Amino acid sequence: MAIIILIYILIVLIVALVLFAIAQIKLAGIKVKDFWSFIEANQTLEKLYRFAKKYERLTAQEQLIFLSEAEKVFDAFDKVPNILWEEEYQKYMDVLDKYKNIKVARWTQN
Repeated sequence: MAIIILIYILIVLIVALVLFAIAQIKLAGIKVKDFWSFIEANQTLEKLYRFAKKYERLTAQEQLIFLSEAEKVFDAFDKVPNILWEEEYQKYMDVLDKYKNIKVARWTQN
């Protein structure tokens, strides 16, 4: 019986914490969906950053993939306040520079 009560209390506590987190996100003026996409984009930004640093030359297919993924990251980062991602600013700028370089290179080829 004590175990059931303990499990119930833990479940109620977890639900309360989740609701509190959602309330804080909404109070900050962010939609929960946008915040979740920001979290996913943060992981993608890390991958793009490592990829941009590792490879100087990309094939046309790799360029298209990089551009597509970078645009998703930029869109997600634009939907949240800058203070949330100020720690990732340098990675963001490095990926943005690589994005711009690829765009310019593709534009001059056409």
